[in-house]
Amino acid sequence: MQRMNAVLPAGTNRTRLWGLTPRERLARIAAAQDVDFASGAGGGPLVANLDFVWDPAWLRWMAERPDHVLTLGGVPVLAHVEDLDARLAVTYAMGHGEALAAGALTVIAYEDLGSLGNEALRKREKPFLGRLTPETVPALERASYFGAYKGVTDLLTKYLWPEWALVLTRWAARFGITPNQVTAVGALLCIAATFLFFEGYYWTGLAVGLGFMVLDTVDGKLARCTITSSPLGNIFDHGIDLVHPPFWWWAWGVGLHAYGRPLAGETFAWVLLAIIGGYVVQRVIEGIFMRRYKMHIHVWRRFDSWFRLITARRNPNMVILLAFLAVGRPDWGLIAVAAWTLISLVVHAAQLVQALAADARGRPVTSWLA
Repeated sequence: MQRMNAVLPAGTNRTRLWGLTPRERLARIAAAQDVDFASGAGGGPLVANLDFVWDPAWLRWMAERPDHVLTLGGVPVLAHVEDLDARLAVTYAMGHGEALAAGALTVIAYEDLGSLGNEALRKREKPFLGRLTPETVPALERASYFGAYKGVTDLLTKYLWPEWALVLTRWAARFGITPNQVTAVGALLCIAATFLFFEGYYWTGLAVGLGFMVLDTVDGKLARCTITSSPLGNIFDHGIDLVHPPFWWWAWGVGLHAYGRPLAGETFAWVLLAIIGGYVVQRVIEGIFMRRYKMHIHVWRRFDSWFRLITARRNPNMVILLAFLAVGRPDWGLIAVAAWTLISLVVHAAQLVQALAADARGRPVTSWLA
């Protein structure tokens, strides 16, 4: 791949997407991908039309295609042009909203392109791109938000609260709230839910925990939509996600005494061992799979992606606990979570064994989304 040394913004546009002008958004995308921001046509070779906004994936995509132009409705949107004269011609066409005259560049129409794989978000789809005007802002914000959504995740994150999180993400962007601030508020709610479970206030704890789980979606989407992802923020967010679930299950079990449905001491110990031990071993299996095959275990085959919807992680487990709490048996709920964790552990172990066997037979272990 040829190294891009700079991206040149063409034109002007004051309309804002997620609180950012196209120029500000382009600068953040370039910085995130270690690309300089050019101040003159001689600083290319990438040129970006500020009348349009697009998913950051298109910058990486254009990096691999020297002397190509990506268009929408015939108008150049992104171009990777080595020759200075050709770059000036592309810049002129962008600035005047005109189609590019025939030449040596290869023109690719956005309308004709198919889907692209996205390993980080575990999906395959066509990244968004559109002309930014005051009238198109809501549709483009929605497109960029769902473009930042993971394709393979649990059933609550995928189906229940995308719309709730979209409203909160828009609100946070409008008032300049940062992703790390959202994560910090979520962390406080997470701690509060733990103490509520510990005291047997399950319904209140579930309500507070729900707030945390929704914010756990908002912070990541806000970071991607406003191009403010950072290594520290990623560690902060994922560190909380990784560490807190065992504390919730332990607190839920302790709270059974206050609720009036305590588990016997030995039963409680075995239940916690199954839940926490199973959770840790599943994470280890996922880590081994990722280290060996450079992809998540959940994107290998269609079944693996489907099973991620319901595998014994926090959100599906909370559905189980809620269902049993609704009938007045939170103790049975914890036992059911332990049983489901062990079943999920067996499935994960089988996935790893099957991948190793396929590898040993010389069959490639690659994602079905690739």
